[in-house]
Amino acid sequence: MDKAIATAFSISRKVKQGLSYSDLLKEIRNGNIVSIELTPSRREVLVKFADGSKNKYAVLPNDQNILRAAQESGTPLSVSNIRQQEALAGVLGNVGIILMIIFALSFLLRRSANIANKAMGFGQSKSTIKPLDELQIHFEDVEGVEEAKEELREIVTFLKQPENYTKLGARIPKGFLLVGPPGTGKTLLAKAIAGEAGVPFFTISASEFVELFVGVGASRVRDLFKKAKEKAPCLIFIDEIDSVGRQRGAGIGGGNDEREQTLNQLLTEMDGFGDNSGIIIIAATNRSDILDSALMRPGRFDRRIEIGLPDRKSREKILSVHARTRPLSENVLMEEWALKTPGFSGADLANLINEAAIYTARNNDKKITNKYLEMAFERITLGLQKSPLLDNSKKRLIAYHEIGHALVATLIKGCDQVDKISILPIAGGMGGVTRFIPDEERMDSGLVTKSYLLNSLIISLGGRAAEILVFGSNEITQGASGDLERVGELARAMVTRFGFSSLGPIALESDNSQVFLGRDLINKRSEYAESTGREIDKQVRIIASMSLEKAIKILEPHRDTMDRLVDALINEEILDRVRFMELANITNV
Repeated sequence: MDKAIATAFSISRKVKQGLSYSDLLKEIRNGNIVSIELTPSRREVLVKFADGSKNKYAVLPNDQNILRAAQESGTPLSVSNIRQQEALAGVLGNVGIILMIIFALSFLLRRSANIANKAMGFGQSKSTIKPLDELQIHFEDVEGVEEAKEELREIVTFLKQPENYTKLGARIPKGFLLVGPPGTGKTLLAKAIAGEAGVPFFTISASEFVELFVGVGASRVRDLFKKAKEKAPCLIFIDEIDSVGRQRGAGIGGGNDEREQTLNQLLTEMDGFGDNSGIIIIAATNRSDILDSALMRPGRFDRRIEIGLPDRKSREKILSVHARTRPLSENVLMEEWALKTPGFSGADLANLINEAAIYTARNNDKKITNKYLEMAFERITLGLQKSPLLDNSKKRLIAYHEIGHALVATLIKGCDQVDKISILPIAGGMGGVTRFIPDEERMDSGLVTKSYLLNSLIISLGGRAAEILVFGSNEITQGASGDLERVGELARAMVTRFGFSSLGPIALESDNSQVFLGRDLINKRSEYAESTGREIDKQVRIIASMSLEKAIKILEPHRDTMDRLVDALINEEILDRVRFMELANITNV
């Protein structure tokens, strides 16, 4: 029954949806329609039938038949006027479009203003002025540069009590140039000066002066000195000044480039017609050899302060400073580690303590011991160690090579001492390594003798000599390629620069590496004749061959010792100096 009713309702609905115009009028007159809603603007009527269903039908414009039929049958008829609604919707749409246009225009205007502000700000200095409460570094926080500290103490006196010098007619120096290798504490010294003097401290990198746009660098220099004059007395620290202060006229295309215009403006501001009283400039560089001579003259950089690598006592002080906030074991002695780290800069020593602290934390220990310092030392000097080799034949070959270096160095007097031998692979391709402790007195003096250089050549070829003795000349490997490069460079320097050959005491080559490509290409000339060049090559080969023969002669009588050391090195993989000397049983060294 229910299915029949549903089927009948569906048929009735389809019939109603398919009513023609004349049938619609009949339905209205017959009273089968409950209500009618006419929408003239759309030319349609919404009809509600007696069963509650609704449907829409199209009608003619100004249709009177629908009206008369509804009136005759008494069917309620209403007229719906949606023009106001459509008009309101159109107004709202237009307003939305206008608002979108206004928003887009405002966005473009703001962006243009930002671009214009940036363009106008190109000429402004990017220097940073450090607040006085942030300048917490003082001279007692900087160790290992005592001579430089004494020189720089005068700056503090100049700034605090200038009358002590001006009453005697002394002029306050305008510039101090800090020169030294990377990591020796140049920037730290500048911060200490600012902390001691208690004056405004402007910091900027020289590379920030130079931009792509012409004239921006010079404008930034002017803006920097303008700001500094407003804060005088003050300090200006320019880091890496060699990036803008290099010699002029050394480019390939001439000297009129943006960097040189920036340098010209800097020269003018430092010692030109303007008065910069109360402004002291401190600059740092590790390439003073390429600076322009006009920048180095008195009146600009009046003082040149050399900051070299720290000596043993200075390294001990630096290590103590960096170890203040670290929990060191009672067995750790700073003087011993200062002795093991010749050639380390202040930054290297700080890195040593930090790496040791990292190893300590990694192993969940509470104190930094000598073991972790040794691990950090090897990480810095040798690199990251990889997994041990599994091929015994390769391990034995590498072991003979490294023992050859160490044994030759031990049997020759007056050379650097062997510190450690390892056959563990090192990241970077090294199969093994022999580490030496350099002679600190020789490093400090900067002087080397002919005998020391010849011994260095013999030690470098000790690995190749061991391979020849053990495996034969036909079974040698390319493992000595790095040693051969060092031998070639050192032997050539002995012939062409140091006068340590039969060519006589004459320097045939200079120690320059073509810093200024444009100038060197234009002025490049041969420093000696072609026949002299052939003789140089001959002398280099003679020195290298004699060094290899000498290494073989040194190792031949100690073949048993070499075999014993190789067996121990293969088993233990690492031999320190004490273990090496014990196994070698060498008492006359």
